[in-house]
Amino acid sequence: MSQYTSDLLALLDARGYIHQLTDGAALDALAAKQIVPGYIGFDPTAPSLHVGHLVSIMMLRQLQKAGHKPIVLMGGGTGKIGDPSFKDEARKLLTTDLIASNVASIKRVFERFLTFGDGPTDAIMLDNAEWLDRLEYIPFLRDIGQHFSVNRMLSFDSVKLRLDREQSLSFLEFNYMILQAYDFLELSRRADCRLQMGGSDQWGNIVNGVDLARRVDGTQVFGLTTPLLTNADGSKMGKTVGGAVWLNEDQLSHHDYWQFWRNTADSDVGVRLRLFTDLPLDEIARLEKLEGAEINDAKKVLADSATTLCRGADAARSAAETARATFEQGHAGGDLPSIRVPADGLSIVQATTGLGFTVSNKEAKRKIEEGAVRVNGDKVTVFNHMVMPGDTVSLGQKKHGLVIANA
Repeated sequence: MSQYTSDLLALLDARGYIHQLTDGAALDALAAKQIVPGYIGFDPTAPSLHVGHLVSIMMLRQLQKAGHKPIVLMGGGTGKIGDPSFKDEARKLLTTDLIASNVASIKRVFERFLTFGDGPTDAIMLDNAEWLDRLEYIPFLRDIGQHFSVNRMLSFDSVKLRLDREQSLSFLEFNYMILQAYDFLELSRRADCRLQMGGSDQWGNIVNGVDLARRVDGTQVFGLTTPLLTNADGSKMGKTVGGAVWLNEDQLSHHDYWQFWRNTADSDVGVRLRLFTDLPLDEIARLEKLEGAEINDAKKVLADSATTLCRGADAARSAAETARATFEQGHAGGDLPSIRVPADGLSIVQATTGLGFTVSNKEAKRKIEEGAVRVNGDKVTVFNHMVMPGDTVSLGQKKHGLVIANA
């Protein structure tokens, strides 16, 4: 039995999204009696979001499914600074044109998870550049800056981490938390937003916004964070040896996206099914109890469901069939990336780089030395190994490509 009475918090709680709440009882009461607009911000630092952002996207999806209004906030303004939270160094500053290009590319993925429109629970997308770009420095310092204590800002873990390591934290980055708090204030005024959600690393920034809305407008707003998601080995979810697991298909193939979920550790299957799929909880409970080889069936359900949400049902079916053909039937599926080679073959170093698995021949050689490169399932140990048409090249467990003959 859930401790919450509202459909919203009961749903988020049952599926494992809730880590911290600013005032759970008051938010629960509000959500039980009215539509609650809630937002999450996404800074456009790349042309695509990655799996690390997906729990936030899914949380907006669950918000809408529970009868409330999702607000997607693109960080066209804050993206010009970069969130320093738990970063070891400053982000590279992005140009206005690059930010605009990234925003346009990122927008596409949200339409797969949310229903946008003009209805009371339809999602909307805003860009904080609309108000942040217009701020005047002195009025902002006078009206907003007075409500922030530097002593308190220095106490947040995201800031202390950099200072304790004696790593530079610029005044520009230090302002980020003030701007994020101001976003919440603006959204409460513009869109009647009452809830900000985010990862646990955003707790300090979210609490600042809750406090600012109370101080300036006397408005009660709420904050909610999710647990930090890690892989079974303790590494941050979404980061792999090969780099980020991108949500956009032009950044990562359907097959590689599906395979990421298929390679989930046994102990993580239940958690990921609850967070990243719409499967009923009783079905998830059944799947996570599977043991031995049968747990692989649960992983395929996870891969199919997660890929369908992000890439579509056709992409999920194609990726699943490619995986089945490649790994279960012993021949290559047509969805894999490919490289054309002469009839007498190509060196494994050149093939690995040509497939895009490594950025240079030097990196390819290092991967071979690490034992991460295989041809037809067999580990390659020498740089001059020749791959031939019909071979399958693999880097680690997630990257697989076909070698085909020149036309």
